[in-house]
Amino acid sequence: MVVGTGVDFERVVREALAEDVGRGDVTTEATVDADATCRANVLLKEPGVVCGLPAVEAVFRALDTEACFEALAADGDELARVTLARVDGSARAVLTGERTALNLLGRLSGIATLTRRFVDAVDGTGAVILDTRKTTPGLRALEKYAVRCGGAQNHRFGLDDGILVKDNHLRAAGGIRAAADRLRGARLAIEVEAESLDDLREALAAGVESILLDNMPSATMREAVELVAGRATLEASGGVSLETVREIAETGVDFISVGALTHSARSLDVSLEVL
Repeated sequence: MVVGTGVDFERVVREALAEDVGRGDVTTEATVDADATCRANVLLKEPGVVCGLPAVEAVFRALDTEACFEALAADGDELARVTLARVDGSARAVLTGERTALNLLGRLSGIATLTRRFVDAVDGTGAVILDTRKTTPGLRALEKYAVRCGGAQNHRFGLDDGILVKDNHLRAAGGIRAAADRLRGARLAIEVEAESLDDLREALAAGVESILLDNMPSATMREAVELVAGRATLEASGGVSLETVREIAETGVDFISVGALTHSARSLDVSLEVL
């Protein structure tokens, strides 16, 4: 785990390399001498927010423990076209690790960049942008780290660190009041979904302290904010886009969760160039 990130980059890198390299990089082994060394630059080829440099370093160190990695930027930096890092070491290791390193760097930088656009879009409103669990299986920790690098906050990491009672739970439990009664005394944070103002009133009557406003029109959300009057925190969710997020934030909700941060981010264009 890289100190300060809370992310086990090494674990993800081991799995990614196992998937890509398999029984060996037959092209590199056939064309490059085992003792050959090289220097390579890792390049950002379009403007964006950098994220994933510790993963890049972990890739090359996994393949060459003696590799020298020099980061020329930091995760969270917003940059134009620039050299992000240099790596010196085994030529075979650099060539074998190239695609895995770039896949991770491009993916995470894309998430951080899109996140920053959402954060900037609500600047000054007081609303906080959150991610969701709509992440790539096996990459959740890295993708949520990228969200933080983009300036937003993480929602619950998994099903075990927060209670979010959504529509299907409510149907199975028998409604908001029944679900709230079953949750009394729970030691985790509790949030309940409301699809209408009537649901919201029921949640407030049941003493729910955090309410998810699901796919509500902005006008209805404004009514919800007035109705709640600070008695519960409100999170807006459902179909949030860059075109709509400012309007949603201006309704006065506390949080806006955006699945697109992780499920729809385009990877940034990055490359590696052997010198």
